[in-house]
This record gives sequence, C-alpha cells and structure tokens, in this order.
Amino acid sequence: MQILYDVNKDLLYIRLDDQKQAVINRRLSDDIVLDVGEGEKLVGIEILDASRHLNLDKLLPVTYQVTPNVAA
Repeated sequence: MQILYDVNKDLLYIRLDDQKQAVINRRLSDDIVLDVGEGEKLVGIEILDASRHLNLDKLLPVTYQVTPNVAA
C-alpha cells in the first residue's frame, strides 16, 4: 500500500495494490475517484481537493507496519 500526496494539485492517492494493471476510473463524487482493476478489485482511491476533506497535518506523513502472513 502507498499513500501519495501532490501538494501542487492538492491530490491524495491511496494505492492499495502494487501490481501494474489497467484500471477503470469510477467517480463516486466530484472529488473522489476509485480505480478498479481486474476482477472488479479496488486498486486505488483518489481524493481531489484533499485538504478540503481531510486534516492532512494529522494524516501525513503516514507510517504503517505490514504484518507478514503466518501459515497456521
């Protein structure tokens, strides 16, 4: 997962799948666009005018930890 912010365009993009693939854009509202990939899988979320919708000072920079899958 990646979270990218373009300060010049005030655009926040959350990439959920790192696989390169063709996507279809589905607009939920004037400011939110979903990128849908193969098998109707959600690949990314784009938020336009992000600073108007989110408190970016609290959100960015983002740190997260990925827990590896453990086979039972």
